[in-house]
Amino acid sequence: MRFHFEQGPIRPPSESRSLLLRFTRNCPWNRCAFCPVYKGRPFSRRSLAEIKTDIDTVRAMTDDIKSLSWSMGEGGAVSAPVINRILTDPAKTACYRHVAVWLYHGDGTVFLQDANNPIMRTADLVEALRYLRERVPGITRVTSYGRSSTLARKSLEELREIREAGLDRIHIGLESGSDNVLKFMDKGATAAQHIEAGIKVKEAGMTLSEYVMPGLGGVQWSREHALETARVLEAIDPHFIRLRTLRVPPMTPLWNHLESGAFKTLSDDDTVREIRLLVENLENIHSTLTSDHMRNLLENLEGTFPDDKPKMLGVIDQYLALSDDDRILYRLGRYGGALRCVDDLPAFRPRLERARKELEQETGKDIDALIDELGGQYL
Repeated sequence: MRFHFEQGPIRPPSESRSLLLRFTRNCPWNRCAFCPVYKGRPFSRRSLAEIKTDIDTVRAMTDDIKSLSWSMGEGGAVSAPVINRILTDPAKTACYRHVAVWLYHGDGTVFLQDANNPIMRTADLVEALRYLRERVPGITRVTSYGRSSTLARKSLEELREIREAGLDRIHIGLESGSDNVLKFMDKGATAAQHIEAGIKVKEAGMTLSEYVMPGLGGVQWSREHALETARVLEAIDPHFIRLRTLRVPPMTPLWNHLESGAFKTLSDDDTVREIRLLVENLENIHSTLTSDHMRNLLENLEGTFPDDKPKMLGVIDQYLALSDDDRILYRLGRYGGALRCVDDLPAFRPRLERARKELEQETGKDIDALIDELGGQYL
């Protein structure tokens, strides 16, 4: 089922203009490691020689793009005429276009893809980062995902060396601070490891983002999930807390637990209540919370602790104070792509009421089931 109100494009995530590089997986597109397709590929450590070859390829592409700019009279700048020429040229590969778009936006951010680049030997990762900074001009920030179990095993000296080599930011999938939830989800890390890893990353001088997954505790562990996650976040005090509400795709281990009854998901309203419990219990923390994903019901739930905490609780309470029917309309509009906050609801109410009636009549399904289908399209 597809449903959308035309309101302009969804805001892209902050890293969407980053140059994508791969240090720990083979690329399915002609061995070009800065392409965005890797799902389903087996894990592998790429050799330092392969990584350097990919970085050299990026450099060759940037040089070629700037040469094109000079030939077009644009003085080496990747201007609108230059990017349009490249994007409409069928001979240009997707990788080439990606590099061109990165140059056009000029943000200079690089994102090392895949789940755990710090698993590389420290010496190899350091050399790769230095080579990247040396060969590709204009880089302003390099970001990587990392697993707490790996980062906790690195010494502080190793992490500082990695930072000095050019890794500025690390994203960690904390997901939960509850050891019961972490064990049930087979996360491979404990709450203590998450705390140790987070503190080390910060002490090494890197910016730290911790991803939290509302709803991951299900009905059974919802309160524990919120309170223990707050406890772990307080111990770490990361620079950013990023919310990614649980969605369970079919054919995953958690889906099997749903089918067997071993796990029961929260409703959207109960997930919002769980988020409120989390925010309410975040004390003595200075993190910035963001909710920048379509799977999150309240996109405008954002701010920096402690000053913005009352405002964030107000955003949550504004939604919870809606009538049952208005919460249904809001969820329908949010997952349909029309709304990002409760204040958007009045302008769309007539259209949402018509849409609700039409969907129920056409499908014969319960409105909550229809909304769940809409929300399920966002990973």
